Amino acid sequence: MMSRRVAKEYLHLRDWIARAKELVAGGEVAYLESHLLPEAGDSLLMKIGEAANRLSKLGVEPPDGITWAQAIDQRNWLIHQYDHVDRDVTWATLTRDIPKWEIALNPRFGEAEVRLANDSE
Repeated sequence: MMSRRVAKEYLHLRDWIARAKELVAGGEVAYLESHLLPEAGDSLLMKIGEAANRLSKLGVEPPDGITWAQAIDQRNWLIHQYDHVDRDVTWATLTRDIPKWEIALNPRFGEAEVRLANDSE
C-alpha cells in the first residue's frame, strides 16, 4: 500500500499539473509576453521537480515514460540559473512534458486519493 507521505506528494503533483494546464490554456503568446506568467510556470516546474526529488528519495519508481531526474534537473536549473532561463524551453516543458506526466501519473493520483481518504492516522 502507498504510504501517506507518498500519497501526499502525488496529490501535490496532481494539483501543480492542473495549475500548469490552466497556465498554458492562455496560450504561448500571452505566456511569453507576460512578466508574471513565466514566473508562475517556473514556480510550478520547481515544485514538480521538488516533488519528484522527494519521491525519488523515498525510493518510489516513476511510471513508464517519466524520469524523476529530468524534473529534478530542471528544478535545479531554474533555482540556480534563474538569470539564464529560456522561456521557450519552460513553455515546451509545460506544454509537452507535463501533459505526458499527467497521463502517466493519473492512476497513482487515484491511488493516492484512496489512500488518504481511508487514512486513519
